[in-house]
Amino acid sequence: MSEKHAAAKPTQRREFLGLGGAIAAVGAFGLTACASRPAKGGADHDPVVGPTDVVLFQGDSITDADRVRESEANANQHAALGDGYAWLAAASLLTRGEASSVRCFNRGISGNKVFQLAKRWEQDCLALVPDVLSILIGVNDIWHQRNGKYDGTCEIYERDYDALLARTRAALPRVKLVVCEPFVLRCGAVDDTWFPDFDQYRAAARRVALAHNATWVPFHERFERACEHASPEHWAKDGVHPTPAGAALMAQTWLEHCA
Repeated sequence: MSEKHAAAKPTQRREFLGLGGAIAAVGAFGLTACASRPAKGGADHDPVVGPTDVVLFQGDSITDADRVRESEANANQHAALGDGYAWLAAASLLTRGEASSVRCFNRGISGNKVFQLAKRWEQDCLALVPDVLSILIGVNDIWHQRNGKYDGTCEIYERDYDALLARTRAALPRVKLVVCEPFVLRCGAVDDTWFPDFDQYRAAARRVALAHNATWVPFHERFERACEHASPEHWAKDGVHPTPAGAALMAQTWLEHCA
């Protein structure tokens, strides 16, 4: 993933209501039954997102999805939320009458690892005082180690992630945490040599989620099952960054566990 910010693009002002069907359409793949139930949240649990909540999506380029930095202060704007799963999940939330006052923000930055989240946490998380904080981080922590751009380890990833959530709980004791499972698909930049190391990062993220009573969103598990129905390239051509279909599947999975 590139470390530089995405270039600014014209702000798009389309209404969220027009996108409600985009999320529902993913169900046409017949994949809904494949989703594992979360520890909390989901259809048979109280929803994580409340009707007036501030929802913050955090992470790397998968969350960033070419969002426009100049628009980031604006809640619920397509340009500010990017073109990925965060935008699609937010769009669906805002089609629900009881959630019409939800405010959604995106502060994902391409190339980020956990320690880089920590460096910008005061401004890009705590200052926003989110009610719901959703984090997807981890693929760069292993990818940049593999390509020689970073000397981190899985132990450092888990330690830093645990410290980040502890810091967040201390500053925002009522925040509802969502930890998303890092994922890769076996295609493009990803091959069998990524494993079993990548599974250790997934397990570390799960331990951090459990330690901090966070809702777990099983992206990798969902993609593995989705690959029984379509090729990995259908969901993420390079094995890391989702296609539109992959982003829609992520949004559906997030909503199943959080909304």
